[in-house]
Amino acid sequence: MKKIMRTMLFIAMLIAMNSCSADTAEASENTTTTEKLVVDYAYNDTELETMKLINEYRLSIGLNALQRINHISYKCEEHNKYMIANDVVNHNDFTARSANITAVLGAIRVGENVAYNYKTPEAALKAWLESPGHKANIEGDYTHFGLSVTTDASGKKYYTNIFAKI
Repeated sequence: MKKIMRTMLFIAMLIAMNSCSADTAEASENTTTTEKLVVDYAYNDTELETMKLINEYRLSIGLNALQRINHISYKCEEHNKYMIANDVVNHNDFTARSANITAVLGAIRVGENVAYNYKTPEAALKAWLESPGHKANIEGDYTHFGLSVTTDASGKKYYTNIFAKI
């Protein structure tokens, strides 16, 4: 019995330390925003590699490659900073991010994947592809995407990946 309990505790800790989740939203006609288009975003190597891997995967299964949009990556970075500041991994305010991307870029559909504590882009992508919700977003009917990978003070990485059909 102790062995089963230890195994269950280990699995729970593993899930908590390496977590991710997915969400999607459809555009509504009454979406408004006062934010302007963000055109500048400085990508780090982890972000560029993760985006490359996502597109390679999409191409390998016969889907279109997604075009990178700096504004979407900026919204991803804002969410990463929120998660780090609040010590959470979640989709809080996804509706607002989606509404902003819809209003500023004219998106008709928006999806989001988040992940935490994956050391490499390959590990994050593998975890997303092993999760039905994340995989559905990665394989979704989208045309564009943005991504931010932000490292907290302890060295853990937060990933936010937003997909959009424009």
